[in-house]
Amino acid sequence: MNAHIAVIEDEPDISRILTDYLQKNGCTTAAAFDGLSAAELLKREQFDLVLMDLMLPNISGEVLLADLRKHSDTPVIVISAKSMLETRLDVLRLGADDYILKPFDLNEVLVRIEVVLRRTGGLQQAPEVLSYRDLRYYLQENRVSWQDQPVSLTAKELQLLRLFLEYPKKVFSKANLYESVWQAEYCYEDNTVNVHVSNLRNKLKKATGLDLIETVWGIGYRLREV
Repeated sequence: MNAHIAVIEDEPDISRILTDYLQKNGCTTAAAFDGLSAAELLKREQFDLVLMDLMLPNISGEVLLADLRKHSDTPVIVISAKSMLETRLDVLRLGADDYILKPFDLNEVLVRIEVVLRRTGGLQQAPEVLSYRDLRYYLQENRVSWQDQPVSLTAKELQLLRLFLEYPKKVFSKANLYESVWQAEYCYEDNTVNVHVSNLRNKLKKATGLDLIETVWGIGYRLREV
């Protein structure tokens, strides 16, 4: 399944379980752990679908959903421990597309996502290969080649490259990359993203002879335009 999904959940373990499972099933994800960071994430990025808890710090899921519906019809599936029928009906009236009770089954979550995306026209056929110039990323095999020669990358470098290849015109901030790849809130300045992007650039340059990733000063990184 080829979809970009926001996971808004304040419990780190639940967030990690969801994001790991979605990524294993072909999705890209970005995580937020409280209402404020979620509001910023939803303003900053376009998603195919949002998975949202209701009981969030700072801003509740109900408020987030109501605000999102003022300017977007992005599908939203609520995942919550609130089991009262009245709560579920109120959330659906606010504009949620589905409601899943905790504890949940991961297979059910995936099926619900597929159903909502199919109903709203957001489900796309997942590509088997991502291409850029003579670079090929074989998704099912999780391997990369340049002109049919293998390029050896670490797991994090593969995740970074996949993001760049899936959104070739997008400029990714360090926060975008950190939250998507490391699945944690980016709340301080460190060198983690810089080091991994630098390593990826160097390996690709060694393999291709080209500098395929460019720095957009003051913003972040993107694939160099062909």
